[in-house]
Amino acid sequence: MSNDKIKILWADDEMEHLKPQVFFLEKKGYTIKAVTNGHDVLDVLEDDPGYDVVFLDESMPGKSGLETLSAIKAKGYLMPVVMVTKNEAENIMEEAIGSQIADYLIKPVNPNQLLLTIKKLIDNKRLVSEKNTLDYQIAFRQLFMDISDRPDYKGWVDIYKRLIHWELKMDQGTDPHIQDILNQQKQEANVEFSKFIVNQYTSWFKNPANAPILSHQLMLEKVFKQLKDDVPTVFILLDNLRFDQWKVIEPIITEKFKIEDEDYFYSILPTTTQYSRNAIFAGMLPADIEKQYPDWWLNDNEEGGKNMKEPDLLASQIKRYIRKDIRHEYIKISNAAKGKQLLDQSHNILQNDFTAIVYNFIDMLSHARTEMEVLKELASDEMAYRSLTRSWFIHSPLWATLQKLADSPVQLIITTDHGTIRVQDPSRVIGDKETTANLRYKVGKNLSYDKKDVLEIRDPQQVGLPRPNLSSTFIFAKEKTFFLYPNNYGHFLNYYKNTFQHGGISLEEMICPVIRLRSR
Repeated sequence: MSNDKIKILWADDEMEHLKPQVFFLEKKGYTIKAVTNGHDVLDVLEDDPGYDVVFLDESMPGKSGLETLSAIKAKGYLMPVVMVTKNEAENIMEEAIGSQIADYLIKPVNPNQLLLTIKKLIDNKRLVSEKNTLDYQIAFRQLFMDISDRPDYKGWVDIYKRLIHWELKMDQGTDPHIQDILNQQKQEANVEFSKFIVNQYTSWFKNPANAPILSHQLMLEKVFKQLKDDVPTVFILLDNLRFDQWKVIEPIITEKFKIEDEDYFYSILPTTTQYSRNAIFAGMLPADIEKQYPDWWLNDNEEGGKNMKEPDLLASQIKRYIRKDIRHEYIKISNAAKGKQLLDQSHNILQNDFTAIVYNFIDMLSHARTEMEVLKELASDEMAYRSLTRSWFIHSPLWATLQKLADSPVQLIITTDHGTIRVQDPSRVIGDKETTANLRYKVGKNLSYDKKDVLEIRDPQQVGLPRPNLSSTFIFAKEKTFFLYPNNYGHFLNYYKNTFQHGGISLEEMICPVIRLRSR
């Protein structure tokens, strides 16, 4: 925004003493309208509400600065208001800040102070955008080289976190063209990451020493080894939480908790609740769950809830790995009423040594994204999805519960079972009636599909998956692909394109946060 477009309304009953400051700003290209009282401020704004910033003297006769500020806000004017005062009294400052002033200045006002305030308020977004653009241009080349340099699983985590860092910076404002370049770079990263998974995934199960921590190892490696005798541990699994969503709620959580470790694990394939979350709570791969607890495992083609036995699987894993008796509890929150119940009974959590809480909101949100037109508007892209997650968290019973827990010594571990990706590219699949309905993976007999779009696993046992039938094959969608059947192809293409799905191969779905914190 150029200075000649910026209009400033300045009210002070001693305007004649401020002529040097006014002249200074006019020389810088700003347009200044000077008035001497609060009534004139309101009259001027009624005739022309297009002022970019208002300076208000607090101690004007008649209508004080605070009274004028209240009237400006009551009339719905949105421009920033700066309070200028001789009085540094704490109550006046608190009242002004509580009334949503953008800034305040103490008289006598230095001309450069005025200039800095205007630049901060008016030019801030442009300055942030320009700096982000310049910094990303420097980072782009390094990211490009690192993506092209055949990274290992640790390298991919680093690349993914850096891409998220830039996404979050771009959320603060930048040139849309630069955002498009970042989006394209992230897509290219996912193309290369998919190649990496296709080449390496089966080897992780043959040689675990050269593999990342996977879903079935999460509880032992990142939770049980961290249990403490002197404080209770609360383990919260936020279903479908991506790393970028963690990053937008992190500043809220760290008001009450201090981060001791921010780490990651890789979700197994399929990146779905049925497979990855059962593996987490069992401490076993799905094929081993089916073998050891045949009554507790249901394959895709079998009727019934696929995650009904998580409390039993967790209890069995605790008994297997923890040699002493610990008081533990499993709590699942799947609706608002249960969330309120959690808040009401939060004091009971502190009586346990270990409490596991599965919170399904983000899973419900991402699935509802395909069901409700309102949410399609609210979560139209990644930035909106992050914003919606943050807004939900601030007002959620979960955050209210965590704030109550933070008043006592407690260890908090936050993680997920998998992430989601916004799908865009359809790929045709033909299968029989028992083929799974998931858009990002399929398991069935005699599947017909485009091999370039998938990782195919013809021997599911190789990667710890059950085999519903002797000829069952798993296929996993890569990058932003989603599977559609030929029937009603056009209808389902429009229905599911640009929705958040999971089950396949992407940085967003597979690289999962696991954060260990303690109450401050």
